[in-house]
Amino acid sequence: MNKISITDYDQQLFPEIERLWALTGMGGAERGDDNDTILRSLETGGRLLLMTDNATGDLVGTSWMTFDGRRIHLHHFAIHPYYQGRGLAKVLLNASLGHIKEKGYQVKLEVHSSNLKAIKLYTKAGFKYLGDYDVYIIRNPDTIDPG
Repeated sequence: MNKISITDYDQQLFPEIERLWALTGMGGAERGDDNDTILRSLETGGRLLLMTDNATGDLVGTSWMTFDGRRIHLHHFAIHPYYQGRGLAKVLLNASLGHIKEKGYQVKLEVHSSNLKAIKLYTKAGFKYLGDYDVYIIRNPDTIDPG
């Protein structure tokens, strides 16, 4: 395994981040995942960690943490498929949890029920299943009919 580094968000890398998220099913423009959204989240107490392979310069992974005033939401946690299976997810998760512990807030995440590797990673780190909740979303606010 090559030496890796974990740094804070660099907006110059957004196109590469966008490619990683598309490759891993973590996000995209239709979800509102753009540079401006990231910058707004950083202004309100969020953080986006980037994991890089120092030997190649490749973006290996991301961990985006947003803050809603009472808890931190961990999402867009992705490891490039080429780098999966090398223990890097644990390294990135530990860096994320270190930040979260420092801030002193609860942390919440969502994971697809079929993503057994991620569920194992998260439960080993201390996450507990919240319950039988279904998640609903309106992605386009123009479609909201308040009447």
